Amino acid sequence: MTWTVIARDEATGRVGIIVASRYFAVGASVPHIETNVGAVASQAFVNPYYGQRGLALLREGRDAGAVIAALIETDAGRDHRQIHVMDAKGYVAAHTGASCIGWCGHLIRPALSIAGNMLAGPDVITATLRAYEANLHLPLAGRLILAMQAGEVAGGDKRGKQSIALLVHDSEAYPIYDIRVDDHPDPLAELIRLFDVARQRSVHFRRRMPSKAEPAGITDRSDMDAFVARSIAEGYE
Repeated sequence: MTWTVIARDEATGRVGIIVASRYFAVGASVPHIETNVGAVASQAFVNPYYGQRGLALLREGRDAGAVIAALIETDAGRDHRQIHVMDAKGYVAAHTGASCIGWCGHLIRPALSIAGNMLAGPDVITATLRAYEANLHLPLAGRLILAMQAGEVAGGDKRGKQSIALLVHDSEAYPIYDIRVDDHPDPLAELIRLFDVARQRSVHFRRRMPSKAEPAGITDRSDMDAFVARSIAEGYE
């Protein structure tokens, strides 16, 4: 019922997930990221505990393959699940259960995983991959959006559209982007609109919120406004 991209930008260390589905509020159940730990996307017949348990296992230092093996080992519903995992080193592993509904499958590349089920066909994830790899010069969030656009043009979820989500982390414990469209006739277009809104101020404001390097952040409104203006002028995103 879903297709998902998990990716890490090797230049910046940012990790992101984008997910789209003909399912209500896909962002509430599929994508999970913890800074400096890894990322998990659980889909098909979603097991909500895969995200929580997967991050806990990654926190213990297990690699992506070991995490998936541990998650599906004791799950009697594993044949109906699809999951992919990226660990802190950028290694990726995926599982597409034998009973997932077609078209279903996954592609793995260095620091990149694409997986989907109930798709129009294999071209959905191959088009997603091509668009991602063709836009490596862009910041991670924009790259993920273009990849999802290509997958949608190739047919996307064969049942149609309903929800989409974008989650991107850097070195801080809270995300750069956490954008969800839970129910919309054109969720990708709405996500792009919200992404553009975020780039107008909030993503710049976030740069001087409390951080590891600056625990108090900026608390003077005039100083923050001046910084946001400079950040926008610099083209940060």
